[in-house]
Amino acid sequence: MALNACELEIDLFCRGMRIPDEVSLEGARGISRTRAGLGSGLEIVLPTGTWMKREVWVNVPVVEPFARQSPYVLSGSPAVGYLLTNEQTRDAYPVRVPREPEWYGQQTSRDIPMNQVGVLQGTYLGIYVNMVCTFWNYSPALNCRFCTTGQNVGENESADKAISDVIETCWAAREQSGVTFVHLNGGFQGTRGIQFTEPYIRAIKEEVGMLVGVQLAPEKDFSRYDRLIDLGVDHLSFCVEFWNPTWFAEVCPGKEKMLGQKLFWDALEYCAKRMPKGAVSGEIIAGLEPLEDTVKAIDFIADLGAFPTVCVFRPTVGADLERTPPPKYEDMRRTMAYVYEACRRNWIPIGAAPNIEVSIVVNPDDAALLAPRDAAFWAYEAYRRTARVVAAPLFAWRRRPRARRIPGVTGGGAPSGPAPRRDSAAA
Repeated sequence: MALNACELEIDLFCRGMRIPDEVSLEGARGISRTRAGLGSGLEIVLPTGTWMKREVWVNVPVVEPFARQSPYVLSGSPAVGYLLTNEQTRDAYPVRVPREPEWYGQQTSRDIPMNQVGVLQGTYLGIYVNMVCTFWNYSPALNCRFCTTGQNVGENESADKAISDVIETCWAAREQSGVTFVHLNGGFQGTRGIQFTEPYIRAIKEEVGMLVGVQLAPEKDFSRYDRLIDLGVDHLSFCVEFWNPTWFAEVCPGKEKMLGQKLFWDALEYCAKRMPKGAVSGEIIAGLEPLEDTVKAIDFIADLGAFPTVCVFRPTVGADLERTPPPKYEDMRRTMAYVYEACRRNWIPIGAAPNIEVSIVVNPDDAALLAPRDAAFWAYEAYRRTARVVAAPLFAWRRRPRARRIPGVTGGGAPSGPAPRRDSAAA
């Protein structure tokens, strides 16, 4: 039996996809090893063909060893379109391969290629604003075992991103790709991560006018999150990774040693109380710790009024866990169905923000395709549709540039000077 778009998305995360040599990907978004490396696959888009009236974006593993054994094979070309076929079941799915935006080939006024400043992962713009996570600087390294940031920042993306680079790239993504949301993330920087990010947030809000999300290691002074909220941050996310403390310590040694698991949960809870429902998320990796622990994490996050962002574990090439097998489809389907149920139970308005489709995770609203069609389902879907309509003017207002636009290289946004500096050592 053919899978629906969300089921296919999950199976692709778990099994990857093969691309024969003769299949042309001319004009497609290239394989991009930036940030933590989780977007190192091929971006494709799956039509839902349902009442959802939207598409599902997937960054499909294609370079990892497990993908070589995948039953899924891509065929076609830009001229005739693409087809994804499961050679075991013979089910075939029409898919779209999004084109690389023109601004990927443009440079900032400092001659930095824009695709080394930020990349699209789905329909949103991801920018790693800090220098490389300092967990990679210890000997032995304390990096998270699934991460390849230390191999990517400074190699596949610019290590030093001036505010002007970020502003010009945001303008290009907004004007040429219709991007509404930029996600600023960074690794552990001691007590200086939030402070370092503030000028970028201020400049984006004043000169570009986008929705801004921030994902950084938690800091003990929670008043710093109040400052971010005052600056106009629209979303805060926390990479908690695991509920199980043993798995947390084993896979995230730096986070355990320097921060402790409890700080992640406490910071998430604090921000969830300060921000509107659904404006905070907790990120969890599914497929390593026992699933019953992942379910506990989903419940904790959703019960706070935040939404769970659950990432299917990907054994990224070059990571310490690259030889660990990905999880099984059946387990991940149950997990993602539970994410939707937890959001429904807590009336979290998932999918309310405009044009934000994330390709490296299963979005909670993707998982609506997994839910039973009962009265509770339709009531929640009616609530979500109403939330989108009601929130549209608010999101439009929050996306306005606060300062007068000054023409620049990419059609707006004046260069704002070099990035703020700080010592490389953790404070």
